[in-house]
Amino acid sequence: MSKCKFVAESLAQGRAIREGLPTATTADVRGGSALTGTHTTAADQTSGSQGHETAKAKGGPVIEIDHVTKRFGDYVAVADADFTIAQGEFFSMLGPSGCGKTTTLRMIAGFETPTEGAIRLEGRDVSKTPPNKRNVNTVFQHYALFPHMTVWDNVAYGPRSAKKDKAEVRKRVDELLEIVRLTDFAERKPAQLSGGQQQRVALARALVNYPSALLLDEPLGALDLKLRHAMQFELKRIQREVGITFIYVTHDQEEALTMSDRIAVMNAGNVDQIGSPTEIYDRPATVFVASFIGQANLWAGRQTGRVNRDYVEIDVLGSTLKARPGETTIESGGHATLMVRPERVRVSMDAPAGDVAAVRATVKDLTFQGPVLRVSLAAPDESTVIAHVGPEQDLPMLRPGDQVYVGWAPDASLVLPGDDIPTTEDLEEMLDDS
Repeated sequence: MSKCKFVAESLAQGRAIREGLPTATTADVRGGSALTGTHTTAADQTSGSQGHETAKAKGGPVIEIDHVTKRFGDYVAVADADFTIAQGEFFSMLGPSGCGKTTTLRMIAGFETPTEGAIRLEGRDVSKTPPNKRNVNTVFQHYALFPHMTVWDNVAYGPRSAKKDKAEVRKRVDELLEIVRLTDFAERKPAQLSGGQQQRVALARALVNYPSALLLDEPLGALDLKLRHAMQFELKRIQREVGITFIYVTHDQEEALTMSDRIAVMNAGNVDQIGSPTEIYDRPATVFVASFIGQANLWAGRQTGRVNRDYVEIDVLGSTLKARPGETTIESGGHATLMVRPERVRVSMDAPAGDVAAVRATVKDLTFQGPVLRVSLAAPDESTVIAHVGPEQDLPMLRPGDQVYVGWAPDASLVLPGDDIPTTEDLEEMLDDS
């Protein structure tokens, strides 16, 4: 039997156990019939997703956060969070320190109780259910592996504690070690492993009982940069193979963009936006999301009118420019913020032709960053424009003081509601505290 088929069948049988339905053998799962089964302990009631297609077919979410608020005294840590997480989804909660992401994860895990609202796991309200009665597992930054046990015994700890028979334990452990690519390390102790290998052991141990969802609280934070990058792809591969819902907490935008199916961006206890990585990056809903995700030029201005159904006009950078409207309606004359990503800005010596938003600018500073040249420029109103100039932009050698044009297609810009624009220092302080 393939490892993916075994995982899917284990998940199906676990769901049947929890819902009080008969369980099935391998042949019966394929054929659609069922045999009478027995219940197991709560800690080992296995379930989860059988992949994205199955999730879409079944329809129901694994996790429902239903208008949840969490207060600590007068402090509101999470304010009216309201979203669902689908079966088989890699869902990330992203934001700076104090945004409420870890508190939300702790409420899903059962370590905190909502002040208001409800948390449902596969349709059942678990808001006041203790952690050991919820079919979710958590992986933290510190993996807490048993140092005296081998890799194999660490992973086997869960099913052994649940009194599974030896054949079932061996099958589960061997399958998970194959998925996380640690079969050849089964007899090693944790101290004999690298940081990335230890993390995969922790993942296998958390997944071996096939929970409804796996909660991950910044698990890559203790790894060095190169290993952290490599583990992002490993985590996503493992999640796709086992088909279980992953709920991932991070302040690292790159991690969230690389691994997630959807991202919830949180700020000061509020969920500012939920969407795919592409949606979050290309169409941020707020100035905060635009500034926190990637790099962005953000300029304060006033929306002066609508060109047509697709574009509006905004007075900004000492010019009137055409831009895409955002999701929020802004009245004519209202305060607005224009966003353009630096990689969409083109620098030229002559005024660009065609349907291009363009302004004169003066080169202030240049920084070589490998794939791109980061050019900082001053617009006529003294606002700063950042451009990432790649080799495809055929430019002469630029120097501070050079007079140039900066431009972008109207489709490359987005008008957001007027708001305070975070400075670089503001963003660095947020991340330093995370």
